[in-house]
Amino acid sequence: MKNIFHSECPLCSSKELSETILVKDHSISKETFDLVTCQSCQFTFTQNPPSPENVGPYYISEDYVSHSDSKKGLINSIYHKVRSFMLQKKAGLVKSKSKGNSILDIGSGTGYFLNTMKNNGFKSRGVEINDQAREFSKDKFGLDVVSPTSFFEQPASKEFDVITLWHVLEHLYNLDEYMSQIKASLKDDGTLIIAVPNKDSFDGQYYEEDWAGLDVPRHLWHFTPTSMQVLAKKHGWEIKEHRILPFDSFYVALLSEKYKKNMFETIKGFLVGGVSWLNAIFNSKKASSVIYVLQKAA
Repeated sequence: MKNIFHSECPLCSSKELSETILVKDHSISKETFDLVTCQSCQFTFTQNPPSPENVGPYYISEDYVSHSDSKKGLINSIYHKVRSFMLQKKAGLVKSKSKGNSILDIGSGTGYFLNTMKNNGFKSRGVEINDQAREFSKDKFGLDVVSPTSFFEQPASKEFDVITLWHVLEHLYNLDEYMSQIKASLKDDGTLIIAVPNKDSFDGQYYEEDWAGLDVPRHLWHFTPTSMQVLAKKHGWEIKEHRILPFDSFYVALLSEKYKKNMFETIKGFLVGGVSWLNAIFNSKKASSVIYVLQKAA
């Protein structure tokens, strides 16, 4: 199986790299992967992940809820109970930041968020790499969802008022190409909303190599507010706001405790998640997952 080796930082091109920790793929393959950190910009990434052509099997699991729509087990059950509430919260954020009614959701999964926006009067389009999830969103909701190949083949049109990526950026192999195409697809006064796990969060620091937010090898990039700022500046964006995804700290902590096979995983997961949530209330840059609201730099 062909893997991808980075001899320099994918973000700033520095060759000053250092291995940090060895992380296990707890959910599917049980393989281990090195995390490497750039000493220049402090960006952390997964070393030797499978190539795009070979990554498919690492997503084939009922545990991967955004693609399978499974409600099996405690973690998935909690995910689905929280999702309906969070869909409305996300929709409220989008409506408050949008100057129009057109939205593109990249990594649209099974389409629940896009359908929520459609029901709120938005012209909705999605980009989704997984064939099964793409067809599900079309069949269940009648959504306009295209493959990444089709997305990149579309000419630059600046047609969207808002573009969203909910826990998607960390999965994208061609990071720079996506950032460029996103910029070309967004209106000049449009808003880009990106939510990613935060390696600098309380739960990220507490669980270290067992932190579910690492999710190797599916997560290629492990962002912090500092590295997101570097990425934004590189591609001509300004970060206008940092917000939190309030339930992520609990979900990720519960999943991390499951990986650790703790006897009291539910109790401890809620406790650690609660502490992480409290940290985020006082400082959104310490949230388990951070929502970045960006606009094109002047």
